[in-house]
Amino acid sequence: MKIAVIGGAGYIGSHVARELLDFGHEVFVYDNLSSGLRQNLFKEASFAHGDILDVQKLNDFFESVKPEGIVHLAALKAAGESMLEPEKYSVHNITGSLNILNAASKHGVKYIVFSSSAAVYGSPKYLPMDEKHPTEPENYYGYTKLAIEQYLQWYGKLKGIKYAALRYFNAAGYDVKGRISGLEQNPANLIPIVMEAAVGKRASVSVFGNDYETKDGTGVRDYIHVSDLARAHRMAFDKLQSSESFVVNLGVNSGNSVLEVIKATERISGKKVNYQVVGRRAGDPAVVLANPAFAKEFFGWQAECSDLDTLLETTWKAYLAN
Repeated sequence: MKIAVIGGAGYIGSHVARELLDFGHEVFVYDNLSSGLRQNLFKEASFAHGDILDVQKLNDFFESVKPEGIVHLAALKAAGESMLEPEKYSVHNITGSLNILNAASKHGVKYIVFSSSAAVYGSPKYLPMDEKHPTEPENYYGYTKLAIEQYLQWYGKLKGIKYAALRYFNAAGYDVKGRISGLEQNPANLIPIVMEAAVGKRASVSVFGNDYETKDGTGVRDYIHVSDLARAHRMAFDKLQSSESFVVNLGVNSGNSVLEVIKATERISGKKVNYQVVGRRAGDPAVVLANPAFAKEFFGWQAECSDLDTLLETTWKAYLAN
């Protein structure tokens, strides 16, 4: 299949592009390189430098490529920033996504796999969280993801475009074969921040609260390896050809605490990771866990390399490579 990966030079996008290439798809990357990196591009995939806010360039890209499917990963994703600068997130995430949907509709795209987020759920009402969990986002970033899912639903009804919305939990790790090593720029997630402390790029890690009702008092999150995520995107295209549109959780239903991540990083890297406990962040639940049962039942996906050691070892190798 001809597949356009929008945001394909980024952290997750490059892993998705690699997975699609490995399985014989023709891949075309469209990226503005604001957070993506040229070193994350593959010679087997065509690359167009462009922004999703540039309607003319986006349409020219669709016209030249004529993709049958697209992966939409182009978005701003810092939850905290979204609460301070909602205007920026409205333009990039919502307007940009509508530009993509309009171009897809105009140029006859059949399938869209969308990078959604567990942020659409907000704080857990029950654990583990399944796809029927109420969607009550607690930050504007999560709201933009939910809004785009709703636009996809309408374009599905009105234009016949089939879509899969993949609600990721916490993406981490690097390509298990070591083929991708371009590091995230200005990471906001725990594991890359801990790695930066291990390599001496930052003085210490802030631990937001150690008085939660968890085994060591620090927050617990469900981490999923980016290679497992990439496989889910590829499998979603396979499934869409024989099914209706769908929404699915991608996680592992087991969690690791902040302190567990720090201690395991020290063990794997052989480096001391300094940290300091600070106050809780507003809206941070004690535990977030996915129920991924539907993904297995519906299209046969389950995590294969999302254990903590694999997550951290592959990330550490990427940091050492840089």
